[in-house]
Parts: sequence; structure tokens; C-alpha cells
Amino acid sequence: MPFKPLRIIPLGGVEEIGLNCTLLEYDGKILVIDAGLMFPDDEMPGVDFVVPDFTYLIERKNDIQGVIVTHGHEDHTGGLPFLLREISEDTPVYATPLTVGLIKEKLREYHLTPPLVSVSPREHINLGPFGVEFVRVTHSVVDGVGLGIETPVGFVVHTGDFKVDPTPVDGELLDFRRFSEFGDRGTLVLLSDSTNAERGGFTFSEKEVMRAFDSIFSTAQGRIIIATFAS
Repeated sequence: MPFKPLRIIPLGGVEEIGLNCTLLEYDGKILVIDAGLMFPDDEMPGVDFVVPDFTYLIERKNDIQGVIVTHGHEDHTGGLPFLLREISEDTPVYATPLTVGLIKEKLREYHLTPPLVSVSPREHINLGPFGVEFVRVTHSVVDGVGLGIETPVGFVVHTGDFKVDPTPVDGELLDFRRFSEFGDRGTLVLLSDSTNAERGGFTFSEKEVMRAFDSIFSTAQGRIIIATFAS
């Protein structure tokens, strides 16, 4: 019996910063990965933020098996309240503990209480025809994950948003071994997300931020104002 096609449909986040949202669809069953927003540019006066066009998902809301959020940044979580409000507040959302905490605070602003399921790296879950393994990645926020997704037609790897950090602030290194094993087993599609990865050079570790804080605090003669938003 021939396999049905696997559809991978990005609703945003391709060749742009923000709006990260990708869906996998097989045999009428849908897995959603991330639901981010984008901040407006100078040509959008009066617009606070932009969210993906969720029409495709709204029209197929009964087919959605769940939403996986790879990490806690706004460009991956900010559209979640608007998606859940349109499809169903009962749609389960899967993320690591820190990401779940950030999502919970965001959804509280919109009076939404979907099932939030905490997962851990190397953990496996099944969502319809998709078997998902979570894999530790490093980024500018801790507790990020990539995904190894088993489908009836082949294996899909979604890296999540990552940067290679040899000294992450939480001490949890990117799981190179597991990604290497994914390569050895054979991968149908790699979906990779790492801003400016095409540029030469390297990115400083997040621990450099701590060193910068130490220097600023030790020499400051007055009030220090810190912006805490990150992406």
C-alpha cells in the first residue's frame, strides 16, 4: 500500500526574523511547531506586532494533534494565544519546564488555560502519526530543544532555534551526539533555524553577558537600567 504524502508547511519564519510557525501534516493529522510573532518595522505605524496567517490551521482545527514549542522567545511563542483562541483552548501544548512557565504567564494575560505538558530532552511522545523526540540545544535562552520526528515516510529533524555555546549559563551543552545519531540513521528532511548562521566567525557565549554585567556594575557611578527582553 503506497504511503500518503507528508506535507511540511511553514506559516512564517522562513528567511525572516519572527513569525516562526511550521506544521507537519500526514493523512489529515497535523503537528504544529512553534507559534511566534514578529515585531513591526518602520512601515507599519500603529501596529504592535504581527502574527502568522493561521487560516490553514483554523480550517483544519479538528485535525491538530498538538503544538510543540521549542523555546521561550517571543518569535516562537508570541502567536500562541491567538492560535489557541482560534482553534481550541483544549489543544495540548508541549514544551520544556522553563518554556512552559513562560507560556503560562503569557497565556494568563489572555485568560487561556490549555493543557501545558512539560517534556525533557531525550523524552519521546506520540502525537497521531508523529513520534517526537526532544533534543537539547543551546541558545540565548536556556531549556531549548530540537526535535527528531518519526513519520510514516521518513525521519524529520527540526533543530529549533540554536546557537552553539560551549559554556552555556545552565551548563547544559547542545546534544551533538544525538543529532549525529539522527544523521547516521538517515534523515529525510532537516529544518534548521540559527540566525545569521551563514556568516563566518562565531557567536560569543551567553556567559560573556555575565562578565559584561560584572564590569558595568563594578564601575557604575549611578543608576543602572537593564532591558530584559531577548530574542
